[in-house]
Amino acid sequence: MNLKNYIAEIQDFPIEGVLFRDITPLMNDGEAFFEATRRIQEFAETCGAEIIVGPESRGFIFGCPVAVNMKIGFVPVRKPGKLPRKTISYKYDLEYGSNELHMHADSIKKGQKVLIVDDLLATGGTVEATIKLVEEMGGEVVGCAFLIELLGLEGRKALGNYNVFTVMSYE
Repeated sequence: MNLKNYIAEIQDFPIEGVLFRDITPLMNDGEAFFEATRRIQEFAETCGAEIIVGPESRGFIFGCPVAVNMKIGFVPVRKPGKLPRKTISYKYDLEYGSNELHMHADSIKKGQKVLIVDDLLATGGTVEATIKLVEEMGGEVVGCAFLIELLGLEGRKALGNYNVFTVMSYE
């Protein structure tokens, strides 16, 4: 199945000059959505993931089905003020500004094998921040999985030697 057939291209969104890859048509098609999450799940199983971590909000969309199918937990990574208990945080830069991510301070066990799942690898800032949070808690990042990688933004460079998997990529 060619999953690129389910990605819409929107010119000049969110700002002029940007070609936005819209994943909602893929999510609207049950077979395509299943296939995308199945491919990520195969990678997760290969990595020996014991828990899935996903940044807000599209990391939830792709990480949760993988976690459910593997019968393992899912940890949300959220923006400030969204998690009700004690959190740890990390500030970082992204394509259009800066951000801060939070995780519950008790969500990862020391030595736990973590797969980070998100929809998009662009500059790598969001996943790099997520890695820092996981490792601060003593988790072992065994891989990072993405639906789409934008090759021209060289996000893999920000991730160094981490095991990276993408379902599809664009120049």
